[in-house]
Amino acid sequence: MFAVLKTGGKQYKVQSGDILRVEKLAAVAGETLQFNEILMVGSTIGAPFVADAGVQAEVIDQIKGKKVIHFVKRRRKHSSKRTKGHRQQLTLLRVTNILEKGAEKSGVKAAQGAGSVPASANVAAPTKAAAPKAAKAQAPAASGSDDLTAITGVGPAAAKKFNDAGITTYAQLAAVDAATFDAVKVKPEWVDQAKELAQ
Repeated sequence: MFAVLKTGGKQYKVQSGDILRVEKLAAVAGETLQFNEILMVGSTIGAPFVADAGVQAEVIDQIKGKKVIHFVKRRRKHSSKRTKGHRQQLTLLRVTNILEKGAEKSGVKAAQGAGSVPASANVAAPTKAAAPKAAKAQAPAASGSDDLTAITGVGPAAAKKFNDAGITTYAQLAAVDAATFDAVKVKPEWVDQAKELAQ
């Protein structure tokens, strides 16, 4: 069985036992990692990735690639030349297991690039910030109000002004006279959309 995995912006076709050189990963020698961005397993093709599939690999070593020379020369009068060398940092891996199913429950650490932030920090921060917003969004819905931001052109600030003025439903906004309403500058198309949404 083979799989096609994606890491470091590149794709690799692998089988169990293969040795890979990939862009540097945040891991130490002897550690087992799991790649979850799997484009293909056997004959199963993902869109964009195969769900719940994974490739597990053991880190052999952190290495450097061959030296690449970058040479620039400007010809003729007042010429200059510059030479720079670069050795790309790589991680040497041995593929140990290809999982068609059950990759999410395997408990193996996900492979991440050396410069990336741990996934736990990325997931935890938005959840805490999103919790108050979710509570605010549910509160008006529970009291029988509509989401006025569904109207094209009405943003969160305008919706808040409408709510402060006592307009919380599409029917109430549909009954507003755009010329005489002072709390918010109401566009006639907002009233028309509110009438359609209120039906």
